[in-house]
Amino acid sequence: MPLPITLLEGRKVPRVIFSVHASTPDPQKILSLMRIAYGIGAWSFDLSSPKQLESFRKLRDLTDDGDLMGFCHLDAEKGASLLGKPLHRFESKITSTIRRDLLPSNLPRNILPASSSSEVFTQKEIDRIAFDPLRFEEALSLFDPEASPFLFIGEQYGDWLLALGRIDLLHEMVARIRGKGFIPVFSGQWATFVLPKAKPLDVAAYAVPINNKWSLFDLQHAAPLIKKFDKPVISLNPLADGTLLKESEGAFSFLFDELKVYAAIPKIASEGEARTIVEILTKFSSFIPPRKA
Repeated sequence: MPLPITLLEGRKVPRVIFSVHASTPDPQKILSLMRIAYGIGAWSFDLSSPKQLESFRKLRDLTDDGDLMGFCHLDAEKGASLLGKPLHRFESKITSTIRRDLLPSNLPRNILPASSSSEVFTQKEIDRIAFDPLRFEEALSLFDPEASPFLFIGEQYGDWLLALGRIDLLHEMVARIRGKGFIPVFSGQWATFVLPKAKPLDVAAYAVPINNKWSLFDLQHAAPLIKKFDKPVISLNPLADGTLLKESEGAFSFLFDELKVYAAIPKIASEGEARTIVEILTKFSSFIPPRKA
């Protein structure tokens, strides 16, 4: 059953990219569910974990289908360090700094992880955060641009680097990703905060959570922003971990018809969920953006 498609930088992408989450994190169960999804028409998978990536590689070997496409993820933390130390060692200090000085007023104060430190960065320390080419290249080497041409970059630390005013580090990471033959997609968590700040990045699309149960998705502010955003947007977890499955048609209609989102990445944990989504997708058309003059 053919799925509706869209285009990102001239490449065909299905409007729904499946993120397979089996009931247990057993790669064999993930592979089994991927094979079922593939059998009913899915040819693109979100690969946010090593076990999903392992299962996807096995699926490509089993099917010998070169058209199968994966979307891998790389946290921006892999490309940033402070005084030679990985940035994750300063997580408490980062979150304290953002919570005290930089958190947008329209976001709840409890959206950041609990901090064990009351220390905050000085501007001089923020300025000393540097791109870490060795760690970044090592992390990037785990992926194959032939099997996984699109690479999500950002994640939690992408948001935090934007909050700290260090978009220059993300520019460097995006350039490295393109240099290795991948097509970068910025992935963030705070839609209303990161979309305007990340807009200058040379990426194919912007992926943010969009569903009415996600605590960081402020429908009142985010929906108008996404409608006016003149670059492709991808919806992460639109069915809220399956809790909105019975409302799938309405959810996809809101995303595709109202917000004009290019694609969505729902999580599936069973064959029934996969079949329900594929059946509903037949009611939606492909979205081919007009060519720029």
